[in-house]
Amino acid sequence: MDKLIQKNNAAVKSYRADRRGFLKHGLLFSAVLGFWTPALAMTSERPTMVRKMFLNNAHTGEKFVGEYWYDGEYLPDAFSVIKTVMRDHRTNEIFPIDPRLMDILYVLQNKVKNFTPFKVFSGYRSASTNERLRRKSSGVARESLHMQGQAIDINQPSTRLSYLKKTATRLRSGGVGYYPTSDFVHVDTGRTRCW
Repeated sequence: MDKLIQKNNAAVKSYRADRRGFLKHGLLFSAVLGFWTPALAMTSERPTMVRKMFLNNAHTGEKFVGEYWYDGEYLPDAFSVIKTVMRDHRTNEIFPIDPRLMDILYVLQNKVKNFTPFKVFSGYRSASTNERLRRKSSGVARESLHMQGQAIDINQPSTRLSYLKKTATRLRSGGVGYYPTSDFVHVDTGRTRCW
């Protein structure tokens, strides 16, 4: 019986060592490849148990103000409201929003130190809306991440648009587009790039 206990204890120690090594090397691997997480982006700040978001749809006036993440979990009820606020206002179609997009905005609002609502010009965009906009403007991508719920066009009152763009670009968390004549910054969860 003692040998069995010793064998189990050795197995547990081995598992813990392997797990620590995996986590240590996994974080290193993530950093080398440039994977981004809000926790890594905010290393200088104290970890939080709650993440809040402030959104205001420029076309419908609908708002989301509240927690979207609590104690390591995304809140489904919050995302139900977020996807409604960020729906395609032209067709009224609703689509799930990538939680990473909210994480990027969360870090962005903390970096610019402005907690007024982001003004949302475009969140989810249906394929038909995207095609209609493409016919009007060369700035609309054929395979836009808006159609996947992975992109948002925003500005933020009391934050210069150029500063919002500069700060979003420094996060290196996805795509950032700058549209000063239309008064918004595009942010998405795709590969890191800038235009």
